[in-house]
Amino acid sequence: MSGGLLAVIDMQRVFAEPDSPWAAPRYAEAAAGVRRLLPAFGDRVAFTRFLAPAKPEGAWRSYYDRWPFALQPPDAQLWSLTEDFVPHARHTLDATTFGKWGPDLARRLGPADRLVLTGVSTDCCVLSTALAAADAGVEVVVVTDACAGADDTAHARTLRIMESYGPLIRLTTVTELLAEAG
Repeated sequence: MSGGLLAVIDMQRVFAEPDSPWAAPRYAEAAAGVRRLLPAFGDRVAFTRFLAPAKPEGAWRSYYDRWPFALQPPDAQLWSLTEDFVPHARHTLDATTFGKWGPDLARRLGPADRLVLTGVSTDCCVLSTALAAADAGVEVVVVTDACAGADDTAHARTLRIMESYGPLIRLTTVTELLAEAG
């Protein structure tokens, strides 16, 4: 798909496994949407991973006091991409922040490109990435059925919030986006 970079946000085991405290209940549906989009973007795909810092600083200390299970090294199994995405992850960006927009992702984006966001969780890392990229002047497209939230209410509420940022942020579906590509 020309004119775009597909950013697959945090499709990791910690969000996929039902017994994880951070499980996104609709992870499987979001993953199915991402898989449908991958062929259309070819090598214009960047996967991201959320990781715990080696030593939390500032407000992150309180965050990890609440979620001590997550204080594991980058090679811990919970931080791995789920098996279905490993073969497609030629470009992976790691960050200890919710938002993944920054110099690494910006370098992958051409000047006229749009950033197409998918992944988990809609109400955290996808939202944080979308807002930062929009603030940087990037056209952001969020694929609603290729994202999953902490729950259905949080997902829907966050989509309404992002929609209010139009035209900087635009919502679409997998089918609509593939139809645009034509």
